[in-house]
Amino acid sequence: MRLLRLLACVLPVTAMLAGCDENLSDLTGPTPNLAPNFASIQREIFSTQDSSGRQSCIQCHTSVGRTPAAGLNLVEGASFAALVGRPSVQKPGETLVIPGDPDNSYLVKKLEGAAGIVGLRMPRNNGPFLTEGQMLVIRRWIKEGAANN
Repeated sequence: MRLLRLLACVLPVTAMLAGCDENLSDLTGPTPNLAPNFASIQREIFSTQDSSGRQSCIQCHTSVGRTPAAGLNLVEGASFAALVGRPSVQKPGETLVIPGDPDNSYLVKKLEGAAGIVGLRMPRNNGPFLTEGQMLVIRRWIKEGAANN
């Protein structure tokens, strides 16, 4: 009897949470097509200006006609290798993307403006910055192993 009561409480809550988690388009605001995979992050965050006015990352982080800011080239085809498992040029001892560990990935720290970063929060010039929903997607991609998908 006790087990049945416990299941009666736990199952509806579990179903509710599972249903809420999958509707990312409601959370990602100016990038409704953003999904927790690298191709989507490249397309919607690194390569494109969004409807909030946030500039694309490749405005500064490109090797096309210039040296990329902080030596970080986020142009499609180069960005994955430049990020995952790579050391930060700005802050020695930090790794840009640590698969499975968004909290210690320097990319997340720079995008969220965490204490102890070197230089400015990204994107520069006081934003607009990525929304909580956009950061949730980037964090999820890293948490799930930062695959080149």
